[in-house]
Amino acid sequence: MTTRLAVLGGGTGGTVLANKLAAKLDTEIDAGDVEVTLINETATHAYKPVWLYVAFGRADPSEARRPLDDLLDRRIRLRTGRITDVDPSAKRLQFDDGDTLGYDYLTVATGARLVPDRIPGLAEGAHDFYSADGAERLRDALADFDGGRVVLTVAGMPHMCPAAPVEFTLMVEDWLRDRGVDATVGYTAPTERTHKLPPVADWADDRFEARGVESHTEFAVDHVDTDDRTLHAEDGRTVDYDLLVSIPPHAGVDLVADAGLGDDGWVETDPRTLAAVHAEDVYAIGDTTDIERPMAGSVAHYQAGTVADRLAASVRGHTPTATYDGKVLCFLEAGMDEATFVSFDYDSMPVLREESRLVHWAKGAYNEAYWLTARGLI
Repeated sequence: MTTRLAVLGGGTGGTVLANKLAAKLDTEIDAGDVEVTLINETATHAYKPVWLYVAFGRADPSEARRPLDDLLDRRIRLRTGRITDVDPSAKRLQFDDGDTLGYDYLTVATGARLVPDRIPGLAEGAHDFYSADGAERLRDALADFDGGRVVLTVAGMPHMCPAAPVEFTLMVEDWLRDRGVDATVGYTAPTERTHKLPPVADWADDRFEARGVESHTEFAVDHVDTDDRTLHAEDGRTVDYDLLVSIPPHAGVDLVADAGLGDDGWVETDPRTLAAVHAEDVYAIGDTTDIERPMAGSVAHYQAGTVADRLAASVRGHTPTATYDGKVLCFLEAGMDEATFVSFDYDSMPVLREESRLVHWAKGAYNEAYWLTARGLI
C-alpha cells in the first residue's frame, strides 16, 4: 500500500521539504511505496526577500520568481489549486473545484498573509515592500521623492522577516543621503524597543542615533490620516510623514482555524517535533506555526529538514527522533553596501557580527544561490 505524503504550500518551507523527501525516500518512491504531493494555489514560487531590493531599483521582480516545476524533483507530484477544507480526522483535503486528495501524513506550510485593511487608512496611505506590486510602487515613489520625512512603521506583529524594518530604515537613510535628498527618516514599532530581540535593538539603536533616525517605540498604530499625512498611535501620539512605508499587519490562514489546527490561523505546533498539537500525523513549518521563532526563510529551511527526517523514519516504521533546535540565521543590511548577520537557537542568545561589505556581498550571493536551497541542495 502506498504511503501518501502531502505538503500544503509551495513557499520556501514546502518546496524544500518536498525535495528533501524525494531525496531521502528515493528508493521507496521509485518502488511505488511512497507518493509525495505538493499542493500550491499557483504554479509559481516566489523568493520574497528580493522585494526589498526591488524597492531600491537593485532587483527586478522577475528575479524572485521561478516555476515550481523547475524547482521540484521530478518524482514529486505538483497539484495547483486552492484547498478549501482540511479534514484531519478523515485525512482528506478538499479543493475548490470539488476534487479531494487523501493523505497519510500532512505538512502545513501555508505561510502568512498581509491584512493592511485591519488598520484604517494604512492600505491607502502607506507603501510596503512585502509583495511584488508593493515593492514596485515603492520603487517609483522613492524615485520621485524630492525631500521631506520618510517614516517606516511596523504596523503589526508578528511579521515576515523580522529584520526587514531595521534594514529598510538604514538602507533608505543611506540611499537618500547618497543622492543628496534633503530628508529625515523616522521609525515606529509596537515593541518596547526598536526590535524585539535585545541584541538587535542595541545594534539598531546605535546606528539610528548615529544617522539621525528618530524612533518611536511602543507605538501601536491605530489609524492613518491620509489627508494630513499623519500616523496615529492608540495612545494618542502622532507622527507626521511625507512618505509612509509600512510593515503591514499579518494574519494566519482561515483554513487552519477551520480545520481546528489552531486559533487565528496559526497552527498550534510542538516547538521541537513540529507536530501539530490538535491532529495526528500532521506537521507544520515556517510562518504558519505559532512557535516563537522569527518568520524567516532560514527557519522554514531548518524545520523542513527536521520534518523530512521524521517523516522518513515514520514511513520506514521507525520511531522519529529528529528535533528542531530553534536555529535561525538572518542577514541584516546596515545600509546599501554593508551588512551583518545574526544567528541563535533555543539555547543561545542572538549574536551580531560587525557589519562589512563582505557580508553584504555574501547576502547578495545567497540571494542568487537561493534556488539551490529551494531544490534542497544546500
